[in-house]
Amino acid sequence: MDHWIESEQKLYMPVARRQPIVITRGQGTRVWDQNNIEYLDFTAGWAVNNLGHCPPVMVQAIQEQAATLMQTSNQFYTIPQLQLAELLIDNSCLDKIFLCNSGAEANEGAIKLARKYGKMHLNGAYEIITTENSFHGRTLTTTAATGNTHYQENFLPMTPGFTHVPFNDFSAIESAVSDQTCAVFLEPLQGEGGVNVPSATYLQDVRRFCQEKGILFILDEVQTGMGRLGTLFGYQYYNAEPDVMTLAKGLGGGVPIGAFLCKDFCDVLRPGDHGSTFGGNALTCAAAHAVVQYTIDHEVPQHARETGDLLKGKLNAVKARHETAIKEIRGTGMLLAVEFHEEIGAAVVAGCNEARVLLNPVRPNLIRFMPPLTLSIVELDEGVARFERGLISALSSSSNSN
Repeated sequence: MDHWIESEQKLYMPVARRQPIVITRGQGTRVWDQNNIEYLDFTAGWAVNNLGHCPPVMVQAIQEQAATLMQTSNQFYTIPQLQLAELLIDNSCLDKIFLCNSGAEANEGAIKLARKYGKMHLNGAYEIITTENSFHGRTLTTTAATGNTHYQENFLPMTPGFTHVPFNDFSAIESAVSDQTCAVFLEPLQGEGGVNVPSATYLQDVRRFCQEKGILFILDEVQTGMGRLGTLFGYQYYNAEPDVMTLAKGLGGGVPIGAFLCKDFCDVLRPGDHGSTFGGNALTCAAAHAVVQYTIDHEVPQHARETGDLLKGKLNAVKARHETAIKEIRGTGMLLAVEFHEEIGAAVVAGCNEARVLLNPVRPNLIRFMPPLTLSIVELDEGVARFERGLISALSSSSNSN
């Protein structure tokens, strides 16, 4: 057994289902393990490394900021924090921002904001509607917001105040709203839930309904934001402006950072309501600013949309050759899934490891593709070919075992 894998099993809490690969370095879409074996990384740190591994613009920003100022508390102003804030506000429909360290923290902040808004403007309403198969984080409250009992059962009782309804069912939201509802909280497209794509008008209908009821429309764009769906933010793809939006993952391009943003009318948090020691850290903000600026200047979302369409087409061609194994290809932009007729996801990922393309087994019968948004056509073709080899290997192993 590899030394580092053995050390992990001895020292680290066993909360991650790791693949038996120790990654030691990365460049662009490629990573190498401790034996210098090269892989195409189509997981991108779980939709984080949008510009690939170690993009020069980000490395330079980190190096320069690390030599200048890395951390000081929010007792003081810092320039990278405000530069990033300005860039995100200027390029979105939101007016105010709070920077934190992760998607879960961003969602916690959005929940706090919604509850205070309900307290101030909706006669104390505090309940939030989310959807089944959603994923909003691993803290106790974001686990409660997540519409999946599997994540909740070991940590009961949950934080109260969340109602879960089926995704992509507007009438279910209409029925669930009461005088205690302060917000509806949705992912534009469910990532962890299985890359579930809504109808073209679902988010627009929910937004209009929220406006009519005077409740907040919140979008969790932790995974869909920063170009992954082919627009800078997912709400732009679906033409449904949120009142509150959360970001993380691709925002930092590889450094831990999150944010929640809101429109002026629901900017209700005041000194003492919220805070973070590391939120808006100078080093991470400098890195994120470089990533976001590059993403905008080089039209990375448009590339992601075009390349994602091509990737989806290539995967559908694989499906046509393996109809008995593959049930569906679905997704948008660079967030795609392959669903199988049977629970062979783990076997396919293992086969793809051998074929040297890294993928994410998000469900027993489903794997997820979320490569860097800068993926080249050559890398795309190579990755799909490696995926098909891994699939054939898994199917062959399954056939032999039977």
